[in-house]
Amino acid sequence: MNKARCFKAYDVRGRVPEDLNEDIAYKIGRAFVLHLKAKEVAVGHDIRLSSPSLLKALISGITDEGANVINLGLCGTEEIYHAAFSTSVDGGIVVTASHNPENYNGMKFVAAGARPISGETGLKKIQSMVETSDFPPTSVRKGGVRDVVSKTEYISHLLGYIDISKLRRLKIVVNSGNGGAGPIIDLLEKELPFDFIKVHHDPDGSFPNGVPNPLLIENRNVTSAAIEEHDADLGIAWDGDFDRCFFFDENGDFISGYYIVGLLARLLLDRDLEPNRKIIHDPRLTWNTIDAVRSANGVPVMSKTGHAFIKERMRSEDAIYGGEISAHHYFKGFGYCDSGMIPWLLLAELLSTKEQPFSNFINEAKSLFPSSDEINFNVDEPERLVDLIEQFYSPLAVHIEKIDGLSIGFSDWRFNIRMSNTEPVVRLNVETRQSNELLLNKISELEAKISEFSENKKSSN
Repeated sequence: MNKARCFKAYDVRGRVPEDLNEDIAYKIGRAFVLHLKAKEVAVGHDIRLSSPSLLKALISGITDEGANVINLGLCGTEEIYHAAFSTSVDGGIVVTASHNPENYNGMKFVAAGARPISGETGLKKIQSMVETSDFPPTSVRKGGVRDVVSKTEYISHLLGYIDISKLRRLKIVVNSGNGGAGPIIDLLEKELPFDFIKVHHDPDGSFPNGVPNPLLIENRNVTSAAIEEHDADLGIAWDGDFDRCFFFDENGDFISGYYIVGLLARLLLDRDLEPNRKIIHDPRLTWNTIDAVRSANGVPVMSKTGHAFIKERMRSEDAIYGGEISAHHYFKGFGYCDSGMIPWLLLAELLSTKEQPFSNFINEAKSLFPSSDEINFNVDEPERLVDLIEQFYSPLAVHIEKIDGLSIGFSDWRFNIRMSNTEPVVRLNVETRQSNELLLNKISELEAKISEFSENKKSSN
């Protein structure tokens, strides 16, 4: 049996062609149809240079198994989600590696209704079929392929989240990172009164300006500079498949996804007439989100990190919105899926109606709940490190929970430390109540303890 190393916990990702190639893509197509007993599958691909050939092989596998294909061609991940919940297809696959390096590619999968397919909901079965090549004879009836060029229904759905009559002429910097967001902005531009300053706008899978990952500090400067140069009201940057969007205020300052979660939660709760609506959030940073949700008469519900967990919890709780600090924003009306377009449309309407600088909506939250960016540490035996951190901090803790990693809270500060699923890395997030000085002190304290653990490991070896 050949191990398919490209299969991960939630999706497929790997180097091309070593980990993912046309042969594997073909087998994935067949296995996907067999697993879902699918009759029709929506597919599409991102801007990577390897994506068209992988999609072609994927389509061959799907159609050889007798299922029909709706081919969206070049698209974003959320366009596959939209097709999966707005049409009668049995599932969807997008060929994408989002913000991974240029030599990578991958796939994301959903079933009917845009329900995620991850390790526990079918991905392991698909992997097993791919690895064993355990397929029946190909179908006598080969499936057909229908190319769908129009994005009218998707664009119309996006515009349904805002009242265009309330919009004013904002100046907005948009940085697609040469990924897939640019063509969608061009289509939305025809319907909106905004002036767009377009940066790295054209799709280009060779990534002439670097891999589209706005979380990398070195990738932020060009957006900030454009905001300052053009005196813009707002800046937005996307990752490659634009299922995440990142915000900059009118001063060109990058805004942590944590504060966007609280802002969107309050905005959506204020728009909803029904009280006690639920908002799902991840456990890494929580105090600002909980405060924002409760102040708007909502109910905050914590979920394990990860799109499959967030979406499942949203469905079970009938939540109207879910957010992760990693800039994934999920909407009930969008099949409980994440979108990189809906958040900025909602916030642009907010800026239009309130006529305040964007920073006004963020600065109070930042001062009330200062927080770190996620800090990553490469360590041997990460599980043992987390155990030692718990032993040190738990005796005086006010609150301890283990929904995802280890979260320990005190009266004036808290932190979450969690292990990576795929590498020997621990990820740390810290927040305080109204004290940047305490935040810096506690980050330094935790960094010292992690460093001490690593040094002790080296000396013991």
